[in-house]
Amino acid sequence: MIYVIAAIVIFGVLIAVHEWGHFIAARLCGVTVHEFSIGMGPAIYQKEKKGTKYAIRILPIGGYCAMEGEEEESDDPHSLNNQGFWKKVFIFAAGAAMNFIVGFLIILCLYSTAEAFRTAEITGFYENCPYQGEEGLQTGDVLYSIDGHRIYLYSDISIYLSRGNGSTFDLVVLRDGEKVYLNDFPMVPLDYTLEDGTTFHGYGLSFGGVEEATLLAKLRVSWYNAIDFVRLIWMSLGDLVTGAIGMESMSGPVGIVSTITEVGEQSKTLRIAVENIAYIAALIAVNLAVMNLLPIPALDGCKIFFLVINAVAMLLFRRQIPAKYENYIHAAGLVLLMGLMLVVTFQDVWRLVA
Repeated sequence: MIYVIAAIVIFGVLIAVHEWGHFIAARLCGVTVHEFSIGMGPAIYQKEKKGTKYAIRILPIGGYCAMEGEEEESDDPHSLNNQGFWKKVFIFAAGAAMNFIVGFLIILCLYSTAEAFRTAEITGFYENCPYQGEEGLQTGDVLYSIDGHRIYLYSDISIYLSRGNGSTFDLVVLRDGEKVYLNDFPMVPLDYTLEDGTTFHGYGLSFGGVEEATLLAKLRVSWYNAIDFVRLIWMSLGDLVTGAIGMESMSGPVGIVSTITEVGEQSKTLRIAVENIAYIAALIAVNLAVMNLLPIPALDGCKIFFLVINAVAMLLFRRQIPAKYENYIHAAGLVLLMGLMLVVTFQDVWRLVA
């Protein structure tokens, strides 16, 4: 039960942070905010201060920052619709930006006690590895990119090696401070015999490089980890579009709660459980940032998309798309998103009971 509560708290905090980003941006731009609400449904707490109603609602699934001129045209100079292009972009993007920042800060807190980080430096080769040589890989090489994907973290190596074409890779390594390009480098996983007699199936590379976890290193690795989350999310979206993965791979709130519970219960100590769940929370935070900036109706990314379309329309035709039509599109998108959420939730529940 404690992990269910933890999941609800995580969702609530991330939603609050997202809406707080919109709220602060609106205030900085001088836009009137009528209500700042966390959750949906009936209010369990509300207070009005300086013309803005602050509310906490009973259902921890969403929230909103209701601004003057957001849903319809307003003559108020402090309305959203009367702000300039960049102010609107700033307000719409602020929620996602805050989620990303929170994700980064959570990772930084998790790495605050780290003493060293593993690197992508090749420190050796398994016996009979064919990829070592003058024209190939050498001890001391640091993998910089695989098939055009920058290697930010040690964990990136296995991810991008597993996504290759099965026969060759475009590798870039750092050797003595210089980039060395190994294009169409033939590499396939082979069987290697270890000293204890067991066999290992892989590429025969040994990575043992470490870097001292200075403050600068912690900041850099935390940033790279947050950026890596963005790449993984885009990779998953790409796989979903191309059909590499199906709808059954998607998870909603129920699936995430189930994952958090499983991770918590499998952790050996409470500290490890907290750290693992915090890492998941960071991933969820970055995921919310990325998803909210997609040009999908009802999401912030689509609102920014319409800003661009209207700016181009004004430049070419001296006219804009009427706000009511844009609102119709967002309303339809909201219905579709809720339908998708129901389907995903049904899948999550079915997995639990099956």
